[in-house]
Amino acid sequence: MASPAPVPPPVVLVTCGDPAGVGPELVAAAWTVAPHARARLRVVADAPTLANVLARRGLPVPRLTPVHSGDPRPSGPADLLVIEPGGDGIDPAAIPDGVVSAAGGSAAARAVEVAAAAALAGTAAAIVTGPLHKEALHAAGYGVPGHTELLARACGLADDAASMMLWLPGRAEAPHGLGVVHVTLHEPLARAVARLSVDGIVAAGRRLREGLTHLVGREPRLAVAALNPHGGEGGLFGDEEPRIMVPAVDRLASEGGNVRGPLPADTLFVRAMAGEFDGIVALYHDQGHIPVKLLGLHRAVNVTLGLPLVRTSVAHGTAFDLVGTGRADPTGLVSAIDAAVRLAMARRIRAASGPSF
Repeated sequence: MASPAPVPPPVVLVTCGDPAGVGPELVAAAWTVAPHARARLRVVADAPTLANVLARRGLPVPRLTPVHSGDPRPSGPADLLVIEPGGDGIDPAAIPDGVVSAAGGSAAARAVEVAAAAALAGTAAAIVTGPLHKEALHAAGYGVPGHTELLARACGLADDAASMMLWLPGRAEAPHGLGVVHVTLHEPLARAVARLSVDGIVAAGRRLREGLTHLVGREPRLAVAALNPHGGEGGLFGDEEPRIMVPAVDRLASEGGNVRGPLPADTLFVRAMAGEFDGIVALYHDQGHIPVKLLGLHRAVNVTLGLPLVRTSVAHGTAFDLVGTGRADPTGLVSAIDAAVRLAMARRIRAASGPSF
């Protein structure tokens, strides 16, 4: 009996983010060390703009090869394969380096929309996004807080259907890695706290459990962070813990999750990095972002959960102050590409039996 034909590596699309930021130079640098043996990589970008941006910053311009979304060829470090987003032509002069512009926001959003459409159509297995600037996004007429909500709407879902997971890949002193999912995200803190609910925490915990299962390859050990100092001190500092968080933790545990909480946030990340937990449910943006970025800003990965596609990203912003200095670190983008490949392969393996994430 003949052996089955080998399955080709998944197609992974990479966007540069806002061309005025460090995204284009990170993509060019990451391309040379990306895992081409495990994925067929393509960059979704306007090729003339990408070449112009790199050249005017005094950076090497790789050989750009246009391809279409269904092109089966493998990628490699020599030729940077580019899928043109189409639409109106971009004037590179309208996107000055390190400056917020509607043109930069539009270019970033358009590339994400094209990449998402390809993933939804099945011609790509995952997308990896470079950093965009939220002010530029709004200047371009996109009334969304960021990538997460932009992608949710592209998939026909409500903004809160998706969760952001920050994934900190393991290293020597903490080989297990750490995932953090937020119950609320891009909104004022007062509104985020007012919106906390049992259902919201349970939904975030479910997504964290499922996403981490694919990354760590086993049942993850989860913790839910407390909202108030010292976990509320038995109600002295607030009643959200017994009223909202304890019922949410109980429900997640009843579903088979290995979960504890609510636990005081000021020591929770120390405990997690010591190996006690694989994942943390953070209640609002800064509760999760600040410790993760302190622990590993340049290697942290943003993973979007709850969508019918795989999306990862760097965890940092456009870094306008680093544009053209040669100090922008591509480590996070390389980690994001690696995570996207791992998640795409996990989804392929589990497609017949497992739920999507």
